[in-house]
Amino acid sequence: MILPPTPDPVVSAGLFAIFFVVLLLPFLVKRVERNLEAFLFAMGVAAITWDTLFLKLEEGESALLETAPNWNAGLMEKALWDPVPITLAVLIAGLVFHYGRDRFSRGTQRVIGRVSVPVFAALVIVALGLVSSVITAIIAALLLVEIVTALTLDRRTEIVIVVVACFSIGLGAALTPVGEPLSTIVINTKLDQDFWYLFRQIGIYIIPGILALGALGAYLMRQAKPNHRTLSAADGENIKEVGVRAGKVYMFVMALVFLGIAFTPIIFWYIGKAGPEALFWINTSSAILDNATLASAEIAKSMTELQIDSALMGLLIAGGMLIPGNIPNIISAGKLDISSKEWARVGVPLGMMLMIVYFILIFAPVWLR
Repeated sequence: MILPPTPDPVVSAGLFAIFFVVLLLPFLVKRVERNLEAFLFAMGVAAITWDTLFLKLEEGESALLETAPNWNAGLMEKALWDPVPITLAVLIAGLVFHYGRDRFSRGTQRVIGRVSVPVFAALVIVALGLVSSVITAIIAALLLVEIVTALTLDRRTEIVIVVVACFSIGLGAALTPVGEPLSTIVINTKLDQDFWYLFRQIGIYIIPGILALGALGAYLMRQAKPNHRTLSAADGENIKEVGVRAGKVYMFVMALVFLGIAFTPIIFWYIGKAGPEALFWINTSSAILDNATLASAEIAKSMTELQIDSALMGLLIAGGMLIPGNIPNIISAGKLDISSKEWARVGVPLGMMLMIVYFILIFAPVWLR
């Protein structure tokens, strides 16, 4: 796609206005947060329409037939088909979980009775992190809720398990495009890469991170004891709720396709010129802003591999720090009635520690060259 080499002030002003509305309104207005999928869809339509009206592409723009930031058949085909794999994964895994919930709960109780709490915590954190890229982050979070409900530890201890496990799920789900919306958008829409691209690109950071989180969970649980003040979730969802959740995921990813393509000009003109170190720390905003939305606005083919790595790892780590940062946090906190303050007491220090460690791991080899 051939964009004008210099920024267009009208296009830039409109897209930046939509960008900040998308990022801030869900955080500031509860009604928008509760209807996030419909809100993002409306903003995606608005952004593409703005590009169509005001963006003047270079003469002979062949990409108009594909996925240029304009209303065209290629864009609509991409928006309709890109959400299908993750939506089917969510639907199928949701049905399997729905019908196997009782058996899963009984199996969890048997494991709890046979291993120590630290070992159990490590197994849960590592297993859910590794399988989340296959069963989706949503189903991994629902499994986490069931597991924690079966425990009888004190509330504080169980919150620690939940937060550490959600960091692990948020990292692991990014390894494939069926794991979570962020990876779907990055692979299919923003970079147009194959299924295993993110596994090859950032798996070297993510898999050791999941194992380290498991070890950390075991260490933090070493003195855990049974307690009657424990977390618990409401009864399981019905078939209708499984279908509704899959439909919301479809709309969410479609909205991110629109937003990601619409924001291409401001990525090309502004964000793509930021250094990788800056991108890494800028993305601490993912703690309060959905990381998939940020990925749709930031990632572009024009970025270097180091820029992509630093941007993605910043998004994935910071996304675990507060409840709004990613889908597993929202599901787990909502079903287990964990408050924002309770989550932040664990998530913020853990997230900042991980940000510092990963910053060194990512950039030390570059500095030493």
